[in-house]
Amino acid sequence: MDDGSNDARMVPPPADDRPDDDFDAHERPSARAVPKRRRTSPSTSVSEAGEKRPRAAPRSDFRIAEQPGFVLHSYPYRETSLIIDVFSRDFGRVALVAKGAKRPHSALRGVLQTFQPLGLSWTGKGEVRTLTTAEWVGGMLPLTGDALLCGFYVNELLVKFCAREDAHPALFNHYVLTLSRLAHDEPAVHVLRSFERVLLRETGYAMNLTRTVTRQPVVAEGRYVFDPDRGVREASDDLPAPWPVISGQTLIDMERDDTTSPQTAAQSKMLMRFLLNHYLGGAPLATRQILIDLQKL
Repeated sequence: MDDGSNDARMVPPPADDRPDDDFDAHERPSARAVPKRRRTSPSTSVSEAGEKRPRAAPRSDFRIAEQPGFVLHSYPYRETSLIIDVFSRDFGRVALVAKGAKRPHSALRGVLQTFQPLGLSWTGKGEVRTLTTAEWVGGMLPLTGDALLCGFYVNELLVKFCAREDAHPALFNHYVLTLSRLAHDEPAVHVLRSFERVLLRETGYAMNLTRTVTRQPVVAEGRYVFDPDRGVREASDDLPAPWPVISGQTLIDMERDDTTSPQTAAQSKMLMRFLLNHYLGGAPLATRQILIDLQKL
């Protein structure tokens, strides 16, 4: 990786790789269908009344410049290229083909690293766009040790929960904060619970933790469960056994983003594991299992 003394820029590679819209269907990364945002261009059309009005640019004209973003994951494509899954501030998750990135002398080899802030530019109309430039922005400490593993866990959650081209600026900002907190060795139990809560809130899953489904305020001394489809409910024997029982104080603390209490730390971890597993349909998280295995050592 570059030492940061000079910003590394991508030099457009020779056209020996196919452009983004030439990918075969079976080569495309899987993605959930999301509504495409419509953007306007300076071109105009004339209405029946004779008035000029903006006309949306065709998708082939899309050119995004210097978009703040991070690489979440990358994998090889053909002999010299990579496909990278990036999390951008204004466009959410985007798949980009980085042509020639695997060549020995490619400037991208030291730039397209995870957990490093980048300025990304791309073009194209397909599901997989073409990366045109990438610059290392700098200003963040690298992740090492357990913090690095926690970073991969956070990246995996973003890939699982964020649909392509679904912008989440608030989640992006919290992601940057999360990486900074991990790099400064803040306790992972607090950092990860905070990120999980913001992730569920910004992707439409989280509900208010301080009121029950009957609109009653949560009291610190109470015992509750979290119905994944409705929200907080008072604990009772007729509710599903897998729903973890948690104290009202834990819910109040989580709503305040405060997991410093040992009880809140333990119960919030149990609750978030349950909710993430439910919303993912039981699909396992590879990095979480590694974290669990390390805790058993």
